[in-house]
Amino acid sequence: MTATTDGSAGATQPRAAAASTTAGTAPGVHQVLDAARLATDRGVAHLLARQDAQGWWKGDLETNVTMDAEDLLLRQFLGIQDDRTLRAAALFIRGEQRDDGTWATFYGGPGELSATIEAYVALRLAGDRPDDPHMARASAWIRAKGGIASARVFTRIWLALFGWWKWDDLPELPPELIFLPPWVPLNIYDFGCWARQTIVPLTVVSGKRPVRPAPFALDELHTDAARPNPPKPLAPVASWSGTFQRLDKVLHAYRKVAPRALRRAAMRSAARWIVERQENDGCWGGIQPPAVYSVIALHLLGYDLGHPVMRAGLESLDRFAVWREDGSRMIEACQSPVWDTCLAAIALADAGVPADHPALVKAADWMLDEEITRPGDWAVRRPRLEPGGWAFEFHNDNYPDIDDTAEVILALRRIKHPQQEKVDAAVERGARWTLGMQSKNGAWAAFDADNTSAFPNRLPFCDFGEVIDPPSADVTAHVVEMLAHEGRAHDPRTRRGIEWLLAEQEPNGAWFGRWGVNYVYGTGSVVPALTAAGLPVSHPAIRRAVSWLESVQNDDGGWGEDLRSYGETEWVGRGPSTASQTAWALLALLAAGGRDTRATERGIAWLAENQREDGSWDEPYFTGTGFPWDFSINYHLYRQVFPLTALGRYLHGEPFSLNAAKGG
Repeated sequence: MTATTDGSAGATQPRAAAASTTAGTAPGVHQVLDAARLATDRGVAHLLARQDAQGWWKGDLETNVTMDAEDLLLRQFLGIQDDRTLRAAALFIRGEQRDDGTWATFYGGPGELSATIEAYVALRLAGDRPDDPHMARASAWIRAKGGIASARVFTRIWLALFGWWKWDDLPELPPELIFLPPWVPLNIYDFGCWARQTIVPLTVVSGKRPVRPAPFALDELHTDAARPNPPKPLAPVASWSGTFQRLDKVLHAYRKVAPRALRRAAMRSAARWIVERQENDGCWGGIQPPAVYSVIALHLLGYDLGHPVMRAGLESLDRFAVWREDGSRMIEACQSPVWDTCLAAIALADAGVPADHPALVKAADWMLDEEITRPGDWAVRRPRLEPGGWAFEFHNDNYPDIDDTAEVILALRRIKHPQQEKVDAAVERGARWTLGMQSKNGAWAAFDADNTSAFPNRLPFCDFGEVIDPPSADVTAHVVEMLAHEGRAHDPRTRRGIEWLLAEQEPNGAWFGRWGVNYVYGTGSVVPALTAAGLPVSHPAIRRAVSWLESVQNDDGGWGEDLRSYGETEWVGRGPSTASQTAWALLALLAAGGRDTRATERGIAWLAENQREDGSWDEPYFTGTGFPWDFSINYHLYRQVFPLTALGRYLHGEPFSLNAAKGG
């Protein structure tokens, strides 16, 4: 049975998945082995050919057209719009429009209001007319969904920059926020690092309230152009929503009486905070949204476009552009070379590439050079912890990533390096830093420790995605797996992580996936970690996980899970089979001792049958997340590295089995 697709809406419908023990025809064992060997050889050759001369790998990081629209709006705001960029961006945005006139935030997903508004405005900048058929369909859909008034806050901020929305009708974000000490609720360190880097510059923008001349009106995007923002009743005062809505009214009133000297001092402090966190490549945090808002904020504070900080910032944004063969231009929200490189090294090593292969040694050299050895914002909560670890991007020394650090260590331990003492020292620093970043509950988050305040998510300003960084099962699993392979399986801190993971298992046997879609990713991360840490494959938690994975295997032998599983239970474990999600399920089954089961053989056969002749796999579906549901990611290298890892472990067994057995 396959998924059905509504071509007019691009929405994939859920369908029943049959258990692997009953559905489909399983190929013979020898046939599967031969197909797996061929697929592995092809996959290795393909991945080796994609390595950069410096030693790294990087696939495109595809998100949605808001990145492209906001890039054009930034250029319009700064007065640096150029025809070539405008045409190329518009070509990409038009190509992503769905038949019903909308834009989605992931492949096959439903139309999304804010993305559609931003794409529409970007195309207006490019010269598309409101009465063009594709534009008329979009504006009609926008009005039917409530118009601009129903869009998220960030969309309305972009429109306010050109007078298309009133600043008074946006939540207030006072620059004085920068002065709140870390122990006061709603201080900037209560926010996740990605939100923190965005909010600080936005306090400046909110304080300045700039308006550039609008090149056209947007009356067609309001349900009633005479009343673009009809009043809405406040939530009950006893509710959290009502409390924070009234707090916002207090902040609006404070704006009128805020001491000018204090506000100027706050903006100077914000500017200093922003400049201090600019990376060597000119970007901020290696991600596009904070960089865009930082450039705007500094420009409003008097930094001209020729200033070295501004020049470097704008040049860094240009490096997020992917120019395609058809002449279109796609903007990446981020770039993932460290993550892609460690995963590629793991895949190649597990696929049987010799540990001293030049490609692996070169990858290790590059990863070692990327180690972070100075404190970042994480030190606010862990001031006595010595630095170490790795970030996600080319340049992001302020925000090393716990997930990346765990996987880099796992990759380095697979490589035979001529300077082993150098590897050992970097690994020891990374492992020590990772242990020090454990949260109070025994688990690990992505960037910060104990970043769990409930208040930031309740602010009227924060209506889009996650703004805090609580621990997650997938990150904790990767850390536990790394610590087990470092001989720390019996360390009390590792055991606390294991206990947390066992307590987080869902009743159906799966684990939630925070940074990958979704329960298939979470389960595919946790099971290998638990078995590496010494849990027997007969453990009830492992058996429940295996039963769940077998129950959601598709009739074609693969696995898939739609992003809608984050909000709709009928999508949990359901979706068209993808290479990366099939691989995640297989990694769990193999770790659980299921190499010779029918489910595993059918999954391996699916990977072999769906591989292209050049050794790659195709995967249009988004299987990564920035924020579950709200911001989805298609990592273009996932479709290569994870299938190769699964094939390699099927052929060669689980890695580090002896080290894992030592356990401490």
